[in-house]
Amino acid sequence: MSLLSLCDKKKDMDIPTLTGAHVRLEPLELRHAAALTQAANEDREPYRWSFVPQTRIEMEEYIGRACSMRDKGRALAFAIVRLRDGAPAGSTRLFEMERWSWPPGHPRSGGDAPDVAEIGYTWLARSAMRTAANTEAKQLLLTYGFESLNLLRICFHTDARNERSANALDRIGARFEGVLRAHRLGTDLQPRDSKRYAITAPDWPDAKARLIALGRAPA
Repeated sequence: MSLLSLCDKKKDMDIPTLTGAHVRLEPLELRHAAALTQAANEDREPYRWSFVPQTRIEMEEYIGRACSMRDKGRALAFAIVRLRDGAPAGSTRLFEMERWSWPPGHPRSGGDAPDVAEIGYTWLARSAMRTAANTEAKQLLLTYGFESLNLLRICFHTDARNERSANALDRIGARFEGVLRAHRLGTDLQPRDSKRYAITAPDWPDAKARLIALGRAPA
């Protein structure tokens, strides 16, 4: 079965649409490919340190891989759609969803819900940067993770050279936990160092209040 055909099969995992004041997060599907390709080509400069598909074929393959991760229970991928014009303006993903081995009888044992996850694969069109879109998208995904999935921790990794991304994570209240050396393959095809940030369940109320306060500008 091809990666693209996976996107057409019935989803085993119920993925919600998450709606805020400025954007909604829709389950990422092939129907988003054309608009996301256009969004990704408004300006390529911001994607120096993160992979964002450039061509329609690359975007369809990107979405196909997301569907494969979804069907393996490893990720939930979304298109970020502006409410004011209905235009897909980027994408984000809850992934690296881990399920811990709880002992029988523990309140968290016996279920399929993940215990911890990572937010990543996040990118926006140039026109959506420095608007409420990024802040609200993170707020929606974090709220779903902590309040619907009852996650214990959500982490973020960014290329250590990507000051824009690191500043954005500092801004929303994620806690810096250190640098992982040679952590992942960089966009320059060299081992990249990653800055690691995290928000835990006890951190979430304060982080949520900060996100609400930040998310005032129009998307």
